[in-house]
Amino acid sequence: MSDADRLNELLGLPAVDFQRDAEGAGRPAADAAAWRVSVDPYGSDEDGTWEEEFAAFLEAVDPSRVEALIIGQWGESYEENSSYPIGVVVAAAGRLTSLKAVFVGDLVQEEAEISWIEQSDVTALLTAFPALTHLGVRGGTDLEFPPVKHGALRELTIESGGLPAVALRGVLDSELPALEHLDLWLGVSAYGGDAVVPDLAPLLSGSRFPRLHHLGLRNSELQNEIAAAVGSAPVVAQLRTLDLSNGTLGDEGAAALLEGQPLTHLTSLDLHHHFLTEPMERRVREALEPHGVSVDLSDRCEPWDDQGPEGRYTAVAE
Repeated sequence: MSDADRLNELLGLPAVDFQRDAEGAGRPAADAAAWRVSVDPYGSDEDGTWEEEFAAFLEAVDPSRVEALIIGQWGESYEENSSYPIGVVVAAAGRLTSLKAVFVGDLVQEEAEISWIEQSDVTALLTAFPALTHLGVRGGTDLEFPPVKHGALRELTIESGGLPAVALRGVLDSELPALEHLDLWLGVSAYGGDAVVPDLAPLLSGSRFPRLHHLGLRNSELQNEIAAAVGSAPVVAQLRTLDLSNGTLGDEGAAALLEGQPLTHLTSLDLHHHFLTEPMERRVREALEPHGVSVDLSDRCEPWDDQGPEGRYTAVAE
């Protein structure tokens, strides 16, 4: 799960773990950090609940100046879903008056596999915080994203080993006129990723999010089909950066991408974790790098015998 590491920053602010016993003078200013609030479910009874930890955070750090919040481990995440910490944060909306960014589920493999993280309706945060500009989510299990209208959200990231089609459709049916950066890890069907390429049609048409300039459609077992669809998608003309990494992309998908519309207006194309041959890698570089496009073709993978008919696998699944 190397591509789902613990966050080290959010909103351009360094991630800092809130610690109750830290001296006040030793803490950063409230608006100088992305505050991660977590509890260890295997710690001592004195450690308390996530709600208690968050209450202590609100007392120790001026909540009216907090701009970025990271929801870390809130307990046994495969037993209690994210509606618990989200509800606690929403209840404090009147005190968190400067909040601009929230990331839900900053757990790493040692705490929970990505598909063990039980999510919920994360749009409750958008409803409670109309000025929120950044929302990130890790984990697709039981994720809900009913269509929502939000005028300020600029960046949305959903990291999953399997993104439910109903959640994907909810994102794409939402009214997010300020959205500039969309990063979706689609995952695999074995872990709930039941979306198919036609589900992406509203996004690929280019009419859904007029200000979008970064698109990530990543970590998919359908990466070749996605690359082919992106190659002819109107949305590409408005992009500056495109990320199709972490999936099962092979020569056929890369060829379809290159044979579609020009990509030379991009500043970067990320294809890392791929199954391209060396000749296709050269073809991609020769087509784009002379035009100033930064191409990431790192982490060429070898097929595994036990991974389906082609032996290809995504970077993140369970």
